[in-house]
Amino acid sequence: MSTQTPALSEHQNFVVRHPAITYFVLTFAVSWLGAFAVAALHLLRGEAISKFAGLMMFPAMLLGPCAAGILLAWLIDGSIGLRDLFSRMRRIRVPARWYAALLIPPVLVLTVFFLMKTFVSPVFAPNRFFAGVGFGFVAGFFEEIGWMGFAFPKMRGKDNFFAPAILLGLLWGTWHIPVIDYLGTSTPHGALWLPFFLAFTVAMTAMRVLIAWIYSNTNSILLSQLLHAASTGSLVIFSPARVTAAQESLWYVVYAAALWLVVAVIALFNRRQTHHLPVA
Repeated sequence: MSTQTPALSEHQNFVVRHPAITYFVLTFAVSWLGAFAVAALHLLRGEAISKFAGLMMFPAMLLGPCAAGILLAWLIDGSIGLRDLFSRMRRIRVPARWYAALLIPPVLVLTVFFLMKTFVSPVFAPNRFFAGVGFGFVAGFFEEIGWMGFAFPKMRGKDNFFAPAILLGLLWGTWHIPVIDYLGTSTPHGALWLPFFLAFTVAMTAMRVLIAWIYSNTNSILLSQLLHAASTGSLVIFSPARVTAAQESLWYVVYAAALWLVVAVIALFNRRQTHHLPVA
């Protein structure tokens, strides 16, 4: 027994000293191994991953950020950490302007598609796949328990908001690789998977800054979940149905540029809000 205690203590100390690193290692391991398990038969047979199997990767991947956030909150801070996590998920009393900010993703997505439909090609006409609402809420609810509920507070300094949000956004975009690339088969985007991934990650990094901006001013995981739901839901609902891989990459580039324009405007007119956190 005595020979095992130091090793256990050392591992526990590492988790306490490096909670964010531990979170990302655990999240990526659980999510990516889960995605691999869903598609394992296709990969072993040398087959292209079916669209159904690709969709089934999503619930497998959602387990990573959610489970890692809850587990580490308990391991590091015990029952107090869990109570704090769940209390921030119930924080609904925030100024109305932060709820109004939830309209940013759908308004921006529709604006991009209407402009591209008008000036580029009718193929960019927005779709109306309203089942996407469900995709948005599921992704937002489970992911943000980990991303904003655990990881971002551990990464953030007292007065530092922007840099941790950028880093988290890049890691968040990278986390999506299994469902973008279908575990190396490049099924959805073919040879253009890398340009699409880069455009997607740039867009998601900007969206992560917006989510972190709202969280930093409200301390509400719920608002983060709702903004994530609005983002994912808008993309699933309105994404044009008949675009090619090249056209999809193009509109993501335009969408990313629009998101970063919004981030720039927010940074310009809300410096105090983006650099100072409210008292919880």
